Amino acid sequence: MIEVKSLHKTFSKVIALDGLSFSAPEGQITGLLGPNGAGKTTCLRTIYGLLRADSGQALIDGVDANLNPLQARRHIGIFPDKFGLYERLTAREQVAYFATLHGMKGEHRDQAVAEVLKRLDMDAIADRRAQGFSQGQRMKVALAQAIVHQPKHLILDEPSRGLDVMSTRVLRDLLRELRQQGTSILFSSHVMQEVAALCDQVVVIAKGKVAAQGTTEELCELTGETALEEAFVKIIGTDEGIAA
Repeated sequence: MIEVKSLHKTFSKVIALDGLSFSAPEGQITGLLGPNGAGKTTCLRTIYGLLRADSGQALIDGVDANLNPLQARRHIGIFPDKFGLYERLTAREQVAYFATLHGMKGEHRDQAVAEVLKRLDMDAIADRRAQGFSQGQRMKVALAQAIVHQPKHLILDEPSRGLDVMSTRVLRDLLRELRQQGTSILFSSHVMQEVAALCDQVVVIAKGKVAAQGTTEELCELTGETALEEAFVKIIGTDEGIAA
């Protein structure tokens, strides 16, 4: 389980996280919704140890990412908001490099790389250099890097941004498959349809804290709306926020 407990983070005089608390259980997809500047990306980067919180805890199976970032990262896969690749490496080499970073070696690593390339239907591009890859092909490489070590938890920052329809379908189908296997999935998104279609629970963040939390149906019932987008607008439009 991913647990966020009273996270605080400031940048100069800007309060990015203001006592943020929620959990992302295993076998569920948890979506983070919020306006720009709400603290979503800061939260995700704190969970996987790229940023250090001023106070509070981000726990990965009980491991504090603030205190033991390397140990915490062993249990998670990270799918970044930008698919930065090493242009001169092939897709296979990219994924193998990340597998090595997670401590995989030799035949075990090579087999894991081959399996994830096949799983994502990447055999046609496996031995091509990344230079010139389409956005969809880059997405597949980034996703393969994130799951090659079979993490118990997967963190994604706006995963479908810039993707075409078919690439988005591939991504969503894989997330559903990973959920069925018991993976805890946490992602941020601005796409309401994506959140409504995928998420078991939604955490609405505003001004660095939880404004509301629940299923899509619960948030709609809470606000008296029939669509998640309208419920979201009503939630973040109130100064005091709504706790659910």
